[in-house]
Amino acid sequence: MTKHIPRRRFGQNFLVDRGIIAAIVAAIDPRLGDTVVEIGPGLGALTEPLLSRVDHLHVVEIDRDLVACLRRQHSPQRMTIHEGDALAFDFATIGSDLRVVGNLPYNISTPLLFHLANYADAVRDMHFMLQKEVVERIVALPGDADFGRLSVMLQYRFHVEWLLDVPPESFDPPPKVDSAVVRLIPKAATELDARDPARLEKVVQQAFSQRRKMLRNTLRGVLDAEGFAALGIDPGARAEDLAVADFVRIANRRA
Repeated sequence: MTKHIPRRRFGQNFLVDRGIIAAIVAAIDPRLGDTVVEIGPGLGALTEPLLSRVDHLHVVEIDRDLVACLRRQHSPQRMTIHEGDALAFDFATIGSDLRVVGNLPYNISTPLLFHLANYADAVRDMHFMLQKEVVERIVALPGDADFGRLSVMLQYRFHVEWLLDVPPESFDPPPKVDSAVVRLIPKAATELDARDPARLEKVVQQAFSQRRKMLRNTLRGVLDAEGFAALGIDPGARAEDLAVADFVRIANRRA
């Protein structure tokens, strides 16, 4: 195969550190019979060790050159290739109890995470390599500067865990940022208290639309003085001061 030149428009940085690859696969711990879906298999750093442990692998890849290479290397019996943009892909078409993994392109990681959250009911777990600052935002706690819309919406829907850090030299070409691996496990239905998830998302987005402003301003039209008092929430606080459960209570008040 001709050496593949990483394409900037696809955010391609290929993982090459064997130790990190082994650590990620160990964290995933794939088993025979698991329905594993890899987003952006690239040059196969995770693909090959995953294939050695599962019966069949699904991959989602947008780069036509890499798709052609994958088709030459793997039979349809061992690999199903879904050619296209992961941001537009319907993961539910694969089935249920999915185990989704990938070294996600950093330029689309946040919208892709929101897209994948829509399929949480069909997912067992997800393991992703992301820009370190994105992982910091995912696991951030109320009061942290990194706590924001991504933190609230993912922590509402998933149990999140920061697994390991990955330095730039683990990639080819090396990115200009540090990376990290995160695990997301969907919460059980009994843990999801929002009566209307769409309303919760709207409330969270509105609350963080102007981070520096107080909630009495950002949530105008959502919660009045009586509502703040009834919920025991300080209208002078900012969105980053609230817990995930507080946003759920606000969304539920008039849902």
